[in-house]
Amino acid sequence: MVLSVFKTYRSSLILLLAILIGGIAGYAIGPDVAVVKPFGDLFLNLMFMIIVPLVFFSVASAIANMNEMKRLGKIMLGIAVVFIVTAAVSAVLGFLGASLYNPLHNVDTSAIKELMGDSENTAEKMTLLTQLVSTFTVPDFVQLFSKEHILQLIVFAVIFGIATTMAGEKGQPMAKFLTSGQEVSMKVVKIVMYYAPIGLGCYFATVVGELGPKILQGYARAFILYLLIAIVYYFGFFTLYAWIAGGKAGIKLFWKNAAAPSITAIATCSSAASIPVNLDATKKMGVPLDIAETVIPLGANTHKDGSVIGGILKIVFLFSLFGKDMTSATSILSILGVAFLVGAVMGAIPGGGMIGEMLIITIYGFSPEVLPIIAVISTIIDAPATLLNSTGNTVTAMLVTRFTEGKDWINKIITTDKVA
Repeated sequence: MVLSVFKTYRSSLILLLAILIGGIAGYAIGPDVAVVKPFGDLFLNLMFMIIVPLVFFSVASAIANMNEMKRLGKIMLGIAVVFIVTAAVSAVLGFLGASLYNPLHNVDTSAIKELMGDSENTAEKMTLLTQLVSTFTVPDFVQLFSKEHILQLIVFAVIFGIATTMAGEKGQPMAKFLTSGQEVSMKVVKIVMYYAPIGLGCYFATVVGELGPKILQGYARAFILYLLIAIVYYFGFFTLYAWIAGGKAGIKLFWKNAAAPSITAIATCSSAASIPVNLDATKKMGVPLDIAETVIPLGANTHKDGSVIGGILKIVFLFSLFGKDMTSATSILSILGVAFLVGAVMGAIPGGGMIGEMLIITIYGFSPEVLPIIAVISTIIDAPATLLNSTGNTVTAMLVTRFTEGKDWINKIITTDKVA
């Protein structure tokens, strides 16, 4: 049993241990621990080195290989509506939670501002339309090959993937090339991640050496905050979604069959590994086979409410560190929008967690050196985030069924004795 748990959490445990050792070293040695910072910089450079090809191949290949989805029509529309609405709800809940309980409240973070350099001094006064144009496009193709233009690269990759699909049979060689490129890029990430414990450990030692133990207090608060939000979302909003899907009968069906998906999600920390159990649970909930077999695999990649909440937490963490405004309407909408993009859209990319964090720092103009600061948050919230991401797919399958089959779908299934 212990060995099984270790195998499941091995990567996270090793990473946490490395970060812990780095934190202890930074606290004990102080600013002089910065001598190991180059080892942390090496990891960052290796990750930034692969980010452009990984994002392009992952997004473009996912779009280029979606031909089989065309026939699903109403089901796909229902999936899009449900995924977007639930992700938006989780973003708002996450922001409200972070506003009520800021993990860095009363924590002195002045020292870490030195990490930013001049990265925020590039902002210029622009009209809204001009800002939108520069946010989603670049004037030269070459500029796409830069980590500063990740969002623009995603837009291009989506268009490229759609064009590949539209090319039909002639586009198949390109689709295969994109799939191959995605696989190779992920292997590169896998190789680089072997060095992650050393790289992040050394970098975290430097951060703690500069800031002292107060930053550790911030992480503890962040974990507690996320756990509280996760509990509210899991018990409160999952129940609400089940009620919307099928009234009292929907609530009963969901909670009667939610245990196995929930336990599997926590035990594996993997939405993909939870797919078989989720499929079985949704069938027992009475979800039609075609809907279950579409929502669950697709949701494992693109429906990640727990990651959206995590995105809110990471953005708020950085905003608090560097004293950025979080009260204006523009800032709030920006935080909600970027968190949605990080959690819901970047979830479709393998390794999207790290890519989403890179997207946060590039959109808001933070120095690349702050990446490990929010990467730690991803590690500590992994289990509860997977619980929300994975188990949430089962109740959203019920919502899609309600959207597709009508409000009496449960009664029809009960009368035919199809519900377990």
